[in-house]
Amino acid sequence: MLIKALCDYYDVLSGDGKVLPEGYSKVKIHYLICLTPEGKIDEVIPWQKEELILSKNGKAKVKLVPKMEVMPQRTEKPGIDANMIEHRPLYIFGLNYDGGVFQTEDKTHKAKKSHEAFVQANRNFLEGIDSPVVHAYQAFLENWVPEDEKENPWLLELGKNYGNSGFAFCLTGEPDRLLHEDTMVKEKWEAMRDSGGEEEILKAQCSVCGEMAPIARIHNKIKGVSGGLATGSVLIGFNNPSENSYGNEQSYNSNISEKVMKQYSETLNYLLGEKSHKQLLDDVTVVFWAMNNGGKEESLMSALFFGESEFMSAEQTEGMLKSLLKDAAEGSIVQKRIAALDGIDPEVDFYMLGLKPNSSRLAIKFFYRKKYGEILWNIVKHQKDMQVSEDSRPVPFWRIRRSLLSPKNQNDKVNPMLLAKVFESVMYGTAYPVSLLEHVVRRVKTDSDMKIDDVRAGVIKACINRNLRIAGKEEEIKMALDKENCSPAYLCGRLFAVLEKLQQEASGNSLNRTIKDAYFASAASRPVLVFPKLLRLAQNHLNKAKNPVYYNILIGEIMDKIQGEFPGTLLLADQGKFIIGYYQQYQNFFVKNPEKEAETEKEKGQGKE
Repeated sequence: MLIKALCDYYDVLSGDGKVLPEGYSKVKIHYLICLTPEGKIDEVIPWQKEELILSKNGKAKVKLVPKMEVMPQRTEKPGIDANMIEHRPLYIFGLNYDGGVFQTEDKTHKAKKSHEAFVQANRNFLEGIDSPVVHAYQAFLENWVPEDEKENPWLLELGKNYGNSGFAFCLTGEPDRLLHEDTMVKEKWEAMRDSGGEEEILKAQCSVCGEMAPIARIHNKIKGVSGGLATGSVLIGFNNPSENSYGNEQSYNSNISEKVMKQYSETLNYLLGEKSHKQLLDDVTVVFWAMNNGGKEESLMSALFFGESEFMSAEQTEGMLKSLLKDAAEGSIVQKRIAALDGIDPEVDFYMLGLKPNSSRLAIKFFYRKKYGEILWNIVKHQKDMQVSEDSRPVPFWRIRRSLLSPKNQNDKVNPMLLAKVFESVMYGTAYPVSLLEHVVRRVKTDSDMKIDDVRAGVIKACINRNLRIAGKEEEIKMALDKENCSPAYLCGRLFAVLEKLQQEASGNSLNRTIKDAYFASAASRPVLVFPKLLRLAQNHLNKAKNPVYYNILIGEIMDKIQGEFPGTLLLADQGKFIIGYYQQYQNFFVKNPEKEAETEKEKGQGKE
């Protein structure tokens, strides 16, 4: 399904010229080697462009990045194998750079062998081509002797940039006429490519397109996946004899044709090279695309899912989301509103793919497909479930991930399978995984000395309400403090917040540790063991509080609903309700409260008398 979807998107991209023609690769070129007609290096000039990069603190920084050039297909074979029109310095110059010194000697003689392979392959390839830049290139092949060029001033000037740079050739004074763009070079390359070379071809029925066609023995490498090899990793590969079947070797086991292999790998490399189609979530690289071209589906999805977009500002995203949330609150389907969004096709198929490197191959963590309008509606419902106040902003996925991590452990990581399951829940509008609620509740209890933020509270609220909704029951957790909620767990959470706030006020807000630091985890699990002690402590705090009547009334109201009987043990969902009760009650203390203000004025009046 994935390979077929990538091939279908290849057709979409090729119609707009966004993917490479067959037989070509994109290569990062840092420098141009300017040759004289006699094949001598006249100069080496930078071939880079300025790009504005945003740092983590939001500051803009100008950085020089190499230009991308379309060159004849790069080799994917391991070991020494030269390209036609080479770009790698070891092949071109036959020199190693180590400690400020150029040398030809190394243990395996790789530099010498690489240069010899380069000269031989390109000499044969260019034979019979009549072009000034090709003649200069041929002369360079004949005249360059690595042993005599250890002190070459142009290479010495490159210094440590030598080994990691890509190079292209041109005639001196003509940087706009590059060797690999020469018409006769392209014609020779395409004729050679179409001939199929001398390699034995296995024909069989392609497992993707169903046609009888040459089968790919080795698949092209995929680049741009976070944590992957710099040279790229294959999506499909068979390295061990135990993976082979019916005597087939390498990727002959997959029965994917050369054409399909080139299409899917080209498409995936394109997506991974575009910021608008890629986001990083922990150590999983997420790729997404709509099966069309030129729309804003990816940009909108990036803004809603990840909190950033190449084309939409935060204000635009929030404004659009608020209008959709209004529909979600009324329970209405928003197809008309979605269809009215400029550049959005609600009926287009939308795909999301999660990739993670695994040795020399890529592991697929998840792959989802659904109509864009349905996904967008499900995301809106997800954002509504996550809301814990009227002015809540969209919660990007990275904040949900961060809420699952310990702030005290820099090496803490989230299980990729959990993130994949949460992704699936959001995409398809299904119940969140039980492990999500379990993870967040454990983090809140473990990090009891940290404030419970809106994301953790939102995740707990979303998990509880969605599970109830899917089961056909009424949602239990409201967006703000619900004084009509008579759940014992919710009431216990509220009571704990009141007792903590009372303690803080009684001490003049001068405490380094409160009852939350000492008792929160225990109270959320076994209320019956903790609350009697906390209520006894509260009597001392009431004597020191500025507004004892207000707190006394509030404690009495909650205790009346609990009916004087605290739960013995709270299960997972009830622990979540306890946390939400605590969070909403504590947040309510910072909302203007007429009852508390009236009581304060009464206290002041009694003081004057």
